[in-house]
Amino acid sequence: MRYTVYDPHAEVDITQGRLPHWEQAGSYHFITFRTADSLPQSVHAACRDERDRWLMSRGIDPTKTGWRNRLDALPPAARRAFAIRFASAVQRRLDQGHGSCLLRRPDLRCVVEEALLHFDGDRYGIDAFVVMPNHVHVLVGLSERGSLVLQCRSWKRYTATRINALLGRRGEFWQTESWDRVIRSPESFVRTRRYIAANPRRAGLEPEEYTLFLKHADEALA
Repeated sequence: MRYTVYDPHAEVDITQGRLPHWEQAGSYHFITFRTADSLPQSVHAACRDERDRWLMSRGIDPTKTGWRNRLDALPPAARRAFAIRFASAVQRRLDQGHGSCLLRRPDLRCVVEEALLHFDGDRYGIDAFVVMPNHVHVLVGLSERGSLVLQCRSWKRYTATRINALLGRRGEFWQTESWDRVIRSPESFVRTRRYIAANPRRAGLEPEEYTLFLKHADEALA
């Protein structure tokens, strides 16, 4: 199947958990999921509260379905300010290496890598991913409606079970909800791919501390 960017004229599914999830079959999505201890709860709550205040001050209620659509309608300068202040801030905190960072272990990263690639080319099409010490970024095209949240849950459930078995422990491994966004333009696709490729360098990691997969490496690093 050939994947593309978001089509504003095609059907889109929106599901609402603690985060809204926009999903369109045949489109690429950028997905991030992180280990349960990757961000102190106090830091995460403070970021969310600050974000909500910023949105409310601009007449956007973050508890309502479709708030990201209203965010996208803001002037370009305001959208860039939001991305720099909030989304990028959370990613920077993840790259600081909070928590136990168990995915530094190659055998544990291998579990995640195998899970992501298992149905590649069948249920979905992966263009790039990186497994960092405490989080995972995936750029993936989804084949079917309603598969985004279910596929994330499947990846996390399977890998958590395998990793906990290798560690001889039980309990939560991943944060319950993942972060995701549908890729809305070719430029955003290229930026996202480059972001994934450069993530280990930005975090100051050594080659043995991460796993990077690029289906089209020459384009990702251009």
